[in-house]
Amino acid sequence: MQRQFVVQLDNRPGELAHLARALGARGVNLTHISCAGTGSIACAFMTTADDDETRSVLRGLGHDFLEGATVVVDVIDQPGGLADVAERFAKAGVNILGTLCVGRREGIVEMAFAVDDEAKARSALVQAELAGVG
Repeated sequence: MQRQFVVQLDNRPGELAHLARALGARGVNLTHISCAGTGSIACAFMTTADDDETRSVLRGLGHDFLEGATVVVDVIDQPGGLADVAERFAKAGVNILGTLCVGRREGIVEMAFAVDDEAKARSALVQAELAGVG
């Protein structure tokens, strides 16, 4: 999977439209996106079909953003399922920069986590599997 971008936006009408239009004008297809806002600030969590061009558009628009390696995890669809994964990352010293729900199937939510250290994140997941967690 591509890199995941966490983009800071002003929380006002038209900001998401402006971002999406700028990406589209440069031929960048959004593959996944989610947004949230509170107060004056909003964030878009997204993956695109062209990481390099996405960076260029975001810089050109002057948006603050983070990007991280994307690790897709099958999260058990039950209370505490997300907490289990987030705690595994935390214990391994992995910072979650953003997350997207990218799919669902019976009993599972497929989540893409943008993380600051992909190797540590993957190792934490393997260690949990070996220990029979999740």
